[in-house]
Amino acid sequence: MASAGAVITMSPKRPQPTDSLFSAAGLDHEAPHPLPDRLRPRTLADVVGQDHILGPDGALTRMLETRTLGSLVFWGPPGTGKTTVARLLADATELHFEQISAVFSGVADLKKAFDAARARREMGQGTLLFVDEVHRFNKAQQDSFLPVMEDGTVVLVGATTENPSFELNAALLSRARVLVFHSLDVAAVEKLYARAETIEGRPLPLDVEARAALVRMADGDGRAALTLAEEVWRSARAGEVFNIQQLQDILQRRAPIYDKSADGHYNLISALHKSVRGSDPDAALYYLARMLDAGEDPLFLARRVVRMAVEDVGLADPQALVIANAAKDAYDFLGSPEGELAIAQAVIYVATAPKSNAAYKAYGAAMRSAKQNGSLLPPKHILNAPTKLMQQEGYGTGYQYDHDTPEGFSGQNYFPDELGRQNYYRPPDRGFEREIRKRLDYWARLRAAKSGDD
Repeated sequence: MASAGAVITMSPKRPQPTDSLFSAAGLDHEAPHPLPDRLRPRTLADVVGQDHILGPDGALTRMLETRTLGSLVFWGPPGTGKTTVARLLADATELHFEQISAVFSGVADLKKAFDAARARREMGQGTLLFVDEVHRFNKAQQDSFLPVMEDGTVVLVGATTENPSFELNAALLSRARVLVFHSLDVAAVEKLYARAETIEGRPLPLDVEARAALVRMADGDGRAALTLAEEVWRSARAGEVFNIQQLQDILQRRAPIYDKSADGHYNLISALHKSVRGSDPDAALYYLARMLDAGEDPLFLARRVVRMAVEDVGLADPQALVIANAAKDAYDFLGSPEGELAIAQAVIYVATAPKSNAAYKAYGAAMRSAKQNGSLLPPKHILNAPTKLMQQEGYGTGYQYDHDTPEGFSGQNYFPDELGRQNYYRPPDRGFEREIRKRLDYWARLRAAKSGDD
């Protein structure tokens, strides 16, 4: 058996059998084909938007130059060319292309595909097994790929829109290389539209502003971009050119790519949190609007703003937590869409507030200290002595009532004797914590003075 992550050495591709008798007879040429299908790349050089893996120094380019191909996982949003690239890889090699979808396939389908691959291997032909939506297979099903990957029966190319680190088994990932597909940028979508116009023999009936809007509506999805273009051509009358308003009326609006249970959710909430932490209210409002527009639960966002107020503003502006909580209550009271303005207001306040994580860090340090040092008894002088025995044991002896001192501060030790005095909270010289810093410094001087008097 070959080692894990076995690679297949390739030679030029032999012609593959045609898909059907109809294809062989050319009878399917006259059948209508959607524009995305007609514009499907015929070579890897035709793929747009993925130069980082298909360019001169790209990972796949180097693999093909060395005539070796290992198992791969393609990770990226829909419509970025994952399936197309897998097909073209097979076309560039002598490997037989086999495609299955995790949505429609089960254990029986996998066994059938593996048996067919073994039969081909006995005849000297390898198999590129393309698994669409590979993350939908459960752990046991993913494990079934391991033996056929290891012995070279198949070269697995899995495609997923989900983060492989979360959705795929570590064993499977260790035997495959993850290649990230990027959303198509403006230049890539424009290149697709130029090709579409060449194929159609006519320009898109859009003015400059409407064309730019159409690119944005595609949201980095090549398949969606071509589908939208096709819809524009279907809708336009002879000589008609749409402006942006007409375009929006015809196409409506394509929902942004956003999955509240997946990467879109975590990426945008991370961007929102970091924009607030970075004191950029404009960027924070942008990501807030993105999430609300995509259907995120406003109460989830309100809870996160409360977290930001606690974690990143803290006592630099104690009012931030009050405002964040008030925004949550306002949304509860008003609902959508009016209540969303309260959340936006809280985001602006927290983003523009002075920042400090001193309280956050102090809590973490205190928690670590508590876990590391066990159940230490507080010093006896701050323990109550409700019984005579406890009095005899020294409980409460020597305690100074702070209010009875001239400064209202006794300077006594409150930490366990075995632990000694600790310093967890270190406020910066920013915002309201500047005042807290002054108080702590004053008390530290008093404590030192009283300790010296003793």
